[in-house]
Amino acid sequence: MDMFDPTAPTDHSQERRDLIVDTLETAFSDLMAADPAAFRVKFRKMAANPFAFYRGSAALFYADVAAMTDPWADDRTSRVWIQGDLHAENFGTYMDSTGRLVFDVNDFDEAYLGHFTWDVLRLVASIGLLGWQKALSDDDIGALVGRYVRAYTDQVREFATEGGDSAFSLKLDNTDGTVHDVLQEARLNSRAAMLTARTERRGYERRFREGPRVRRLSDDERARVLAAYDAYLDTIPEDLRFTSLNYRVKDVVGSGGFGIGSAGLPAYSLLIEGRSEAWDNDIVLSMKQGNVAAPSRVVTDRRIMAAFEHHGHRTAVSQRALQAHADPLLGHTELDGAGFVVSEISPYTNDLDWGGLTEPSQIGPVLDYLGRATAKAHCVSDSHADTTLVSGETEEALMAVLDGREEEFAAWCTDFAHAYAAQARADHSLFVDAFRNNAVSGVRSSRA
Repeated sequence: MDMFDPTAPTDHSQERRDLIVDTLETAFSDLMAADPAAFRVKFRKMAANPFAFYRGSAALFYADVAAMTDPWADDRTSRVWIQGDLHAENFGTYMDSTGRLVFDVNDFDEAYLGHFTWDVLRLVASIGLLGWQKALSDDDIGALVGRYVRAYTDQVREFATEGGDSAFSLKLDNTDGTVHDVLQEARLNSRAAMLTARTERRGYERRFREGPRVRRLSDDERARVLAAYDAYLDTIPEDLRFTSLNYRVKDVVGSGGFGIGSAGLPAYSLLIEGRSEAWDNDIVLSMKQGNVAAPSRVVTDRRIMAAFEHHGHRTAVSQRALQAHADPLLGHTELDGAGFVVSEISPYTNDLDWGGLTEPSQIGPVLDYLGRATAKAHCVSDSHADTTLVSGETEEALMAVLDGREEEFAAWCTDFAHAYAAQARADHSLFVDAFRNNAVSGVRSSRA
């Protein structure tokens, strides 16, 4: 099969297995060569279950959907800022630049410009996978997918008719149920507790604690990282800068990549002075090498990537576009010729946990919020992005193709969710077979 067809039977063929291997090898060849051990860990995590495989194989998803006919894509709706890896576990809390706790999409490593449908389809397929793993019926899964899609289109319509996308957010005073609980739990977190867990006192200063993910730097590497940090400071928007008292680096260490998608990516943690000299106001920053965004592999307009200095810059710009009030410490830099994204490791992050959500009656209200959060990310992006990349109001462009066809769109997404979840389950099995039999070059296991 040359392309994914939602109307065709699930593909269990050798050709599909070869496509999976080729796609993963193409996407990760450089990183696998740099750190094959990290990728063996990544692939073993992906082997755990179909959802874990789906999370780690965004490149395969884009290879499939880019070849599909998309009846909702026109010149404008195919050029929308997207999160790029919008599965059900990429939502959680953060504290925005105004000091409010917000529930929103997170993880912008794959963010790019592309079809708005790609985010929606990636999310609904993840609902299909999670629903299957929770032993929900196909009818229940279909109803849940429809609930998410209708919440998305309803919120887009509200933005198009009433405006307010920049002011809208999901927060403590307009949420209830599970999402409200996630926000309340984040509220209980504290900077002091996070610093105690990550650092220790040495005299009158903090230093990072030693640990398995902490690597002390040579003098030469430390100097290069600090030079990159100094360059990063110039990328913080002027109106978000702290006073001159702040930003002094107290400690810096090497750290592992973050998350299932970050294997092989160099990363550093920096401990810096916060807004004051108070002991508990120190800030921990992540400086992580930007990865090649999965959608960028299939978007043919080279002018888009040309607008960015590197993938660290692309990640920072994308996050600012997709969040109305992004982390004031968000920025980018270069180190050893590679682009890095820099952001705060906040004590106020709290990811949505699907473990306790087992019944459709529990999951449905959560998907209402996820649909609204997705719409907000898409529609707010035109307010905070380069007008040479996206022009006009995104919500108006979306309503031009969705208005009067909302139920048709919901049905299209539901059919895809069922078909792609079934294909992802088959792909997981094909991947495990290929990986355990050393068919993925670059990460072949050494003998025990």
